[in-house]
Amino acid sequence: MGERRKRIGIFGWGLVAPRSRDLATFEQNLDAEESWLAPFDGFGPSNFLVGTPDFDFEQYRPWVDERFEPRRFAQLDSKMGPNVKYAVGAFIQSLEQNPGLEDLLSELGPEAHVYVGTGLGDLSISYETSIELYAAQRRWARFWCADEQHPELATYRASEASRRAELRQQLGAPQDPAELSPEADEFDEVLSGWLDFWLARSGGLRAYLDKLRTIESESVGSDVQASKGHVIRRKMMARKRLNQKYGCPTEPWSSVSANLLWNIPNIPAAQISMLAGITGPAIAPSAACSTFGVALREARNAIELGQARVAVVGATDPPPHPLTVGAFYQARVLAHDGNVSKPLTGMRGTHVAGGACVWIIGDADYLMERGMTPVGLEILGIGLTSDADHIITPSEEGPSSAIRLALADADVSPDAVAAWDMHATATPGDWTELLTALSVLPDAQAITARKGTFGHGMSVCGGWELTAQHLGIARGKLHPVHVSPDEVHPMIQPHINRLVKDQAVAVEGGVTGKISMGIGGINSCIVCRRWDENPAD
Repeated sequence: MGERRKRIGIFGWGLVAPRSRDLATFEQNLDAEESWLAPFDGFGPSNFLVGTPDFDFEQYRPWVDERFEPRRFAQLDSKMGPNVKYAVGAFIQSLEQNPGLEDLLSELGPEAHVYVGTGLGDLSISYETSIELYAAQRRWARFWCADEQHPELATYRASEASRRAELRQQLGAPQDPAELSPEADEFDEVLSGWLDFWLARSGGLRAYLDKLRTIESESVGSDVQASKGHVIRRKMMARKRLNQKYGCPTEPWSSVSANLLWNIPNIPAAQISMLAGITGPAIAPSAACSTFGVALREARNAIELGQARVAVVGATDPPPHPLTVGAFYQARVLAHDGNVSKPLTGMRGTHVAGGACVWIIGDADYLMERGMTPVGLEILGIGLTSDADHIITPSEEGPSSAIRLALADADVSPDAVAAWDMHATATPGDWTELLTALSVLPDAQAITARKGTFGHGMSVCGGWELTAQHLGIARGKLHPVHVSPDEVHPMIQPHINRLVKDQAVAVEGGVTGKISMGIGGINSCIVCRRWDENPAD
């Protein structure tokens, strides 16, 4: 006989979701009858419904203030975007279930890992920074293209119309926006090209940059630590005097907030490692809708290989944003009629949502010997595959292969699965997905599909759905899915008795499965088991 595999358990969990600022509220809402979605106002009035997280970072100030100097919370609050804050909030919640877990994470050194990913990154930070840069670039170009800074352009403007056309041809200049109405569709594009052309020919700007080059050329002295601060301050003062001399606006490169760097995709994981003193690797897996499953797989593998004893896993997504909503709509997967679109019903499209889900998992025997109690279910098997086909339409083979791999990894037969959670995005792919699942799990009962409740978080949806499944199965039931029998699509009606609908369902047996299918064709399947069921010898 081979060595028995480590048993992997969840020992802490927390989340942020629409109408759910924490795990307790999330569980309460699972029994509520109303939708968690709300109208989206990012475009002004529209027909989109979205899942906006219920979140107040201020509630985590006491935790931070107890452990760090007073300015730490203010730094987090001002520099971090929603993606990081959601993940930090969910992580702090995850420490509450088992006293001593926080200390253990720091004591384990490199044997504690962090795998917290994101699907889209913090689009709100990127968007705001881009808008600020665009405005700064326009101010900068207008200033250096003013007559007093640009004699060549001043001469052009003073010329007759016929001469201006001749000059443009000689110089290879683009179209003059002065010849267009500001209301013309192409006006902004023409204006940008015009300013860019003349900016490159501005003698005033060249003189300014020569002086700036001299300022910036000062190097740090032979004693790095002693001189670097003085050099930085001298450069700052010299740049300020130069700006005042020319009266120019702030340079575009000085208008880009460093917060863009502090919110790149690995920062949620990095901030968790810094706040908890976790010195093992802090990594951001990215696999679209399968991100949570991929993070779980990476963490489980590290524990199985003896590289880690405990790992923080999770996913985080920004609140719904016009970029997200618009992109999903253009991909033809978003509902836009002001009504909740529920999986397995009209298949009109999904709803964008944001938030985070963080679990702390570990070697169950190791942690239980230290007096800690697992929450949720035991993690038995994980299967990952790629469709290698279409960027957004799932194949049949990719998901079915992931299910089979997860069952084999868990050493579980298909007929042992008591509950199954679908990816189900309320699009026509729901029908194919259901058939695929039933082809591998012909006896599957208690099938759930929850994106009509809290929406579709790009990376975090799998975490929410797994947590909902675990919360229910640990208590011998599945929370209702807000779908009435008469709403189920006609093609799915023959399978209606297998679906969890608007009433809670008691579940016999403790083995569960859940699949996520991500953009790009990445599939993750997780098989779990209730702790009161003994493992096979």
